[in-house]
Amino acid sequence: MPVNMNSCRTDCVEKPFSIGYQKFGRFVGRHPWWFFITPLLMSTALGSGFYFLEDREANDIEDQFTPTNGPAKLERRFVQENFPLNNSMFSNQRLYTDGVYASFIALARAPNIFTDAALREVLSLDRKVRQINISIGHEQLTFDGLCARKYNKCIPNDIIDIVNQLGSKIEETELTFPIFPFGFKHIFLGYSVGGVNVSSTVLKSAKAIRLFYFLKEGNRSVTDLWLNEFLKVFPSNLSLNFIKVTHSTSLSRQVEFEANTKDVIPLFSITYVIAITFSILSCLRFDCVRNKVWVATFGVFSAGLAVLSSFGMMLYIGVPFVMTVANSPFLILGIGVDDMFILISCWQQTNVHDTVENRLADTYREAAISITITTLTDVLAFYIGLMTPFRSVQSFCLYTSTAILFCYLYCITFFGAFLVLNGRRENSNKHWLTCKEVPQDCPIGRSKWYDLCCVGGAYDRQSGAEEVQPMNHFFKKYYGPFLTKPWTKVCVILLYTVYLIISVYGCFQIQEGIDLRNLAADDSYVVRYYDDEKAYFSEYGPNIMVVVRGEFPYWDEKNMSDLESCVEDFKNLSFIEKDIFTSWLKSYKHYGYHEKLNLSTENVFKTNLDTFLKYFGDFKQDVNFTNNSIHASRFFIQTVNISTALDEMNMLTKLRDTAKSCPVPLTVYHPAFIYHDQYAVIVSNTIQNIGITTAVMLFISLLLIPNPLCSLWVTFSIASVIVGVTGFMALWDVNLDTISMIILVVCIGFSVDFSAHISYAFVSNQKPSANEKAVEALFHLGYPIVQGAVSTILGVVVLSASKNYIFRTFFKIMFLVIFFGLFHGITFIPVFLTFFDICSSSSKVDSEEERKPDNQSLCKYQPNHGHGKADEQEKQLYNNHTFVPDNHNQTCPSQKCTSVWALTGHMQSGQMCMTSTVPMFRLDSQTYEVQMYSPSSNTLLAEQNCVIGNHCQSIKHPVM
Repeated sequence: MPVNMNSCRTDCVEKPFSIGYQKFGRFVGRHPWWFFITPLLMSTALGSGFYFLEDREANDIEDQFTPTNGPAKLERRFVQENFPLNNSMFSNQRLYTDGVYASFIALARAPNIFTDAALREVLSLDRKVRQINISIGHEQLTFDGLCARKYNKCIPNDIIDIVNQLGSKIEETELTFPIFPFGFKHIFLGYSVGGVNVSSTVLKSAKAIRLFYFLKEGNRSVTDLWLNEFLKVFPSNLSLNFIKVTHSTSLSRQVEFEANTKDVIPLFSITYVIAITFSILSCLRFDCVRNKVWVATFGVFSAGLAVLSSFGMMLYIGVPFVMTVANSPFLILGIGVDDMFILISCWQQTNVHDTVENRLADTYREAAISITITTLTDVLAFYIGLMTPFRSVQSFCLYTSTAILFCYLYCITFFGAFLVLNGRRENSNKHWLTCKEVPQDCPIGRSKWYDLCCVGGAYDRQSGAEEVQPMNHFFKKYYGPFLTKPWTKVCVILLYTVYLIISVYGCFQIQEGIDLRNLAADDSYVVRYYDDEKAYFSEYGPNIMVVVRGEFPYWDEKNMSDLESCVEDFKNLSFIEKDIFTSWLKSYKHYGYHEKLNLSTENVFKTNLDTFLKYFGDFKQDVNFTNNSIHASRFFIQTVNISTALDEMNMLTKLRDTAKSCPVPLTVYHPAFIYHDQYAVIVSNTIQNIGITTAVMLFISLLLIPNPLCSLWVTFSIASVIVGVTGFMALWDVNLDTISMIILVVCIGFSVDFSAHISYAFVSNQKPSANEKAVEALFHLGYPIVQGAVSTILGVVVLSASKNYIFRTFFKIMFLVIFFGLFHGITFIPVFLTFFDICSSSSKVDSEEERKPDNQSLCKYQPNHGHGKADEQEKQLYNNHTFVPDNHNQTCPSQKCTSVWALTGHMQSGQMCMTSTVPMFRLDSQTYEVQMYSPSSNTLLAEQNCVIGNHCQSIKHPVM
């Protein structure tokens, strides 16, 4: 498809690029076996890297799904250094990690769990858990030997102690909530009793009881064995009549997340079968020679080789393999099949009588820019994704970008080589299955079935290319003209307006952050536990530690006034329970008051602090008092009603803002903040990645699409699709998290794919009007784009059946990306281009003048297609004609030629003839179409033809 560049086109990169690919295509065409065998050998060698797959797996949730530079990790390090754990004085409130624990929630079948029957079953389960033992060699270890201890006793579940103490009287006892005075201490019931009905702090009823069993940290191999044994207790279908039980452990989330890899393997197998089936059906022809069944099969196989090679290479060099990477093969399959359809479409438009190397050269010249733009944009989009602070995103982007590069490489080598081998078979008119030569015309007397199965090699007599497929015909004859009607354009604009309004509305509804329960499969026991926890125990959220950093004069009244003012600021936050506050300093002041100590002097304050901390062991873990200096201390505040991701985000933001505004150097921390940090960076990183990627896409489009305006339309398409996907994914209950952030980066690449194909086809065809350009672009690439879109959707549709949130989210967003990208590519962009076709308007008149024939001298040649002999003669003429340029600059003779050759372009007034064949030749770096008329086939023709500049060109061809 030659491109006549005018003043507003930029082909400084596009033109040499196309020429270079044309030469490369010709080289591949001459040596197809080299390029067919080499990728197979390379894939075999690199694929052996899968041997290291198990060693490279990196599915630690904290490491992969939290920001690498998150502030909570720095806060945790400070807490860990200043407040080391004391295993002899365990306090789950003071843990800087989630701890090692098992837990279960007992849910009453009746409205109230505080009945004698229900509580007996709870106590029975508690005893069963404490009786769990494991064997290590000859040693038997029970819970009592592994439990976390305080004052040399296992950490109790206070609610169990209360039930045991009160016995059958518990139904008659008025329990206060959330604080219940029990003996000499006050017990906080907010974490252990849920679904409560309270009247003036008196507990009337409760739906659930939650118990925790904490283990000593330090020997993970032993504690993991006990936790795994705990998990075996509950699936054993305990006979419980009055309660239902859900359970979890500190390991469960991680173990269940890692188990998700087993879910994706059968899905990929199904996807591969679907992709091959669809590709074969798309390339099926009712012509036993032109059938592209094997071409489609090897196109899909090429994408599979790309995944094998890229993943193997990444595993060889030690790149971590994360769960998110398992989505990549589905994506690569879609990209590879998309490029395959583009190449097949361009191949079918080449002249069937050319040599296969010339056909591949022409195919590469036409398709090079399209598939190169899409590859570059996809690869750069993923490489830009490496800037994100999430390791799971980084690994996915690295694996996928490398796979796309291999997909591109194998497409122009392995798949191109197979096109040549298949083309040789077609040139010999051999059957696609039996590889035996078949006749071109059906013998007289044979049935239609014989014609369908044993006759082939048809081609378009007008163009010399393969026959136009029905779907291409649909785009040219029906869809294209329909789309370019004025009233249709108005409807398209209205439809786009509605699309944009809904998308923008959805963008304002989006939720941020990944719910950790979603990292497990839907049917996992962990999910049921999290659901009960959220339903019955969300009233009281995490207990937050507020850390005073550095040395601080706690005895100085002015400084203490500042600190107390900051404490009040925390208590005044809407999600903080004012009455639940744990502070060593407050208790120390009470102690000083009773002991009649003047704690407003430094010496008295420090001298008596050691004595106080000996009496109150818990508080000893809250003060870093070494070398007679207080280097850091902490107090605790209780949050309430933190049940959604938005609540968590607001809580974290306001706590940190309050700490930052305090004149005293404060830090807030809780182990959950490690995961909540994603809220602080997810939006900014997504916007940053999208912005940078879009700018890079614009630059690439300006370089490779020979029309600046159309490059801007490509960029517009990117922005439009991103807005649409973001808005509709929010309406489809998909949060903005690390998973969706990955796909939004993918969104950029795919939106470029669709718009770049159509835009390039629009600006590079020679039709005079904008509407005709749009129809021609849709004719050439409309069907391949639809094929690529459908194949990509089919590549991910099986993920919709996955039990895992990650894979389902991938499907949802990819579906939106492909659907909106396709709609932009074949509807919005073609219509918008017709409104802004500035480049074609300047040359429209000239183009029409060039195409105007001299009617008085026009003669038409109608070939007789009714006789096989005439057809064979015409085919032979195609096969035998050659063009030999004359290097002498002569003035065109005025005498009439015996045969007439007409060249598209400026021509001297004279005779012009039309024929069914359109050979091509090049002169002065320009490509011309040559049309031939011969009144007699029995004489040798040698004639002079006029070209631009009134020079002569001697063209010779042998007589048939």
